[in-house]
Amino acid sequence: MVFEHGDGRYYVVWETTCSSESPLFRWWVDGGAYNKSAQHIEPWYKKIDSNHHRYAVIFGPVDQAPIVQYQVMNFRLSSKTYTIHRPGPLDQHRVLVIADNQNGPKEFRQVLSTIHNHYTEAGNPHFILHAGDAVQVVKKLSNWQNQFFSPMEDIVDYHHGSPVIFVPGNHDHDKARGPNNKNYYADMYHGIKDTDGLSDSKVVNGQYHRFFHSVSVGNARIIVLDAECPSKEQTKFLQSELESAAFQNARFRIVSVHIPPYIEYWDPFAWNVKNEKHWGEHVRLEYDPLFRKHGVDLVISGHQHNYQRATVQNSDGNAITYAIVGGAGGTLDLRQVEDWKMYNSTYLGHHFVSLTIDDSKLEWSAYNASGSVIDEFRIER
Repeated sequence: MVFEHGDGRYYVVWETTCSSESPLFRWWVDGGAYNKSAQHIEPWYKKIDSNHHRYAVIFGPVDQAPIVQYQVMNFRLSSKTYTIHRPGPLDQHRVLVIADNQNGPKEFRQVLSTIHNHYTEAGNPHFILHAGDAVQVVKKLSNWQNQFFSPMEDIVDYHHGSPVIFVPGNHDHDKARGPNNKNYYADMYHGIKDTDGLSDSKVVNGQYHRFFHSVSVGNARIIVLDAECPSKEQTKFLQSELESAAFQNARFRIVSVHIPPYIEYWDPFAWNVKNEKHWGEHVRLEYDPLFRKHGVDLVISGHQHNYQRATVQNSDGNAITYAIVGGAGGTLDLRQVEDWKMYNSTYLGHHFVSLTIDDSKLEWSAYNASGSVIDEFRIER
């Protein structure tokens, strides 16, 4: 599976059933012959158990190359060639948006089948934005295999060529934040600020949990935040990125954070008695004022297992849209616990979103598991 790793860089992770002798990763750009222009990287290795041997690399930068290709291999065998298509900055970018497929592999497969039909006509997505909770229990290897990897590979097979923008959910990482944590796969942004030490056998100071970063997708700038692990470091990053030229000069400004600022549907007992109404409150109280102050256009979240979308006007006259897309397969949230009196659209079923970003237009289309449109909006500039 391939993940974006910031602008022009990628993280690729793969697995074998036995340890591989002389593993190697090679990549090249612009469709050139690999034997002339390929760069080779020795992957770092992690033994999960006797039947699961994990390898990973970070590669790039790829600059403005429209095509990037790669293979994984050992001294005897090589995979087929995988291709990442990279439209130009002003060209259309297709982004599949999903979240919260955890613990619902059957339902997730149904949603993925509809996604496959949709993109068969439109063309494969250039990115997949996953707004969190890919698995139910991050420490269970079977959850990663049955709830995320297998459905993706069996039905859509985008994950080799459509880089995933991964937004961590509360189920997606081990909060122990110490050496030898059980994050089998959720380390795709390890070292995004500093790539030294990636081959270290131990995780120090929760480095595997530093998910927050930003990436450009066409004329949009996307900030990824970790709702589960707030920190002074993340807040400082958010303030700096919101004020940056890259964000302010972007035609469309997007933030994705797993826990929505404004939740309306949840289990009433957990919400009121277990005080889960305070879970992630910092997103609304600390982050949302910054979103509004700095002109964020769209906030994409999951966590609540249904679909809602609100477009509201700020005091300065600019609009901000909040979208909850937590319906890729998990058990649905059907009981309302709050009423923020702001949502334009609510759909209590499984769904996905097709997001397209052009030079001067952002189009958002939400579909149910049968492929019917349940909500649409656009921003034009």
